[in-house]
Amino acid sequence: MATVIYKTITIDGVKIFYREAGETSRPLILLLHGFPSSSHMYRDLINDLADRYHLIAPDYPGFGNSDMPAREAYTYTFDNLSYTIEKFIDALQLKKINLYIQDYGSPVGYRIAVRRPELIQSLIIQNANAYEDGLGPALEDGKRFWANRNEETEKAMRWILSLDGTKLQYLDGTENPEKISPDAYHYDQYFLERPGNKEIQLDLLYDYQNNIKLYPVWQKYLRDHQPPALITWGKNDALFTGSGALAYKKDLPNAEVHLLNTGHFALEEYHTEIAAHIDTFLKKVII
Repeated sequence: MATVIYKTITIDGVKIFYREAGETSRPLILLLHGFPSSSHMYRDLINDLADRYHLIAPDYPGFGNSDMPAREAYTYTFDNLSYTIEKFIDALQLKKINLYIQDYGSPVGYRIAVRRPELIQSLIIQNANAYEDGLGPALEDGKRFWANRNEETEKAMRWILSLDGTKLQYLDGTENPEKISPDAYHYDQYFLERPGNKEIQLDLLYDYQNNIKLYPVWQKYLRDHQPPALITWGKNDALFTGSGALAYKKDLPNAEVHLLNTGHFALEEYHTEIAAHIDTFLKKVII
């Protein structure tokens, strides 16, 4: 098993927690997590790869073990999360980044890639949407919320933030639910239950509509820069469907795509297989 170091760094007065493993001389993989998780979602993958790569996985403000500033002190939008993580990248002097994005990692990571394309050596994309093709039926409640944020439309969003909602994200579409550790969704829920956190998450869920508006910008980045891309996607995801994985081929015809028989948090079932795909892919990308 790899030795994982647990660190913090302060960015604009906000303590950012991150996991780090592997020798710094090795190729870098920066892992950006999804909702409602944190760097914890990468725990197995880090162990799988740390003997060959340098891995860093931060928690966003308001997630996991990072600080959770009050909404009055920190603006919880994807723009702001991306600026915080970009400053994190600069503070650690990270270069030649092989960027792993999942779920919320997409809007955070693509904003950084558009602003700083020179940082990105390759993309590793897992249930991280950049195309309307991939917007699944589970987002219908979100669309009603975006159209009119009120007490009624918030109800469904608040359910997503409950333990049942978190469990659904982990278990729905899985090949074998018995392979999903309850530790994962209970860990996420612990942080969601902090006083004030659900209001923070509602702000981000509402802001998510602005990510969809930026899809054309992200697609242009992909077309213009042609980053090498590995796509490993839980094809049974009701949030970001398998069509979203295949849509990348429109702009990245050379992207390597693997559709896996699982759901949104594919690493819970398929971290070993995904690690093998990453290793094969990066051996071709990194000279």
